[in-house]
Amino acid sequence: MSVEVTEQNFEQEVLASQLPVMVDFWAEWCGPCKVLSPIVEEIGKEYEGKLKIAKVNVDENNNLAMRYGVMSIPTLKIFKGGQLVGEMVGAAPKNMIEATLAPHLG
Repeated sequence: MSVEVTEQNFEQEVLASQLPVMVDFWAEWCGPCKVLSPIVEEIGKEYEGKLKIAKVNVDENNNLAMRYGVMSIPTLKIFKGGQLVGEMVGAAPKNMIEATLAPHLG
């Protein structure tokens, strides 16, 4: 299950999280984002208790997108211990996302 993250709760939900967090930067009008979203949700269910999924709507939170250098969407950014530790740009298959996540879980 994912949590909607805004500029107001990013620090608490992502940077202060005890679990690694995969942040999905997306927008309503973005076709590839709609393709990626169910994959992200599926990963969230499979890794429940090991990984937190956060979603940031870039149209509503463009300061966050600028702060983390999001130039195109969808962009997935992985945070662990409050630090950015990985990222993927564009829609990717589940196995590629899992491979990028693997070193940061557990």
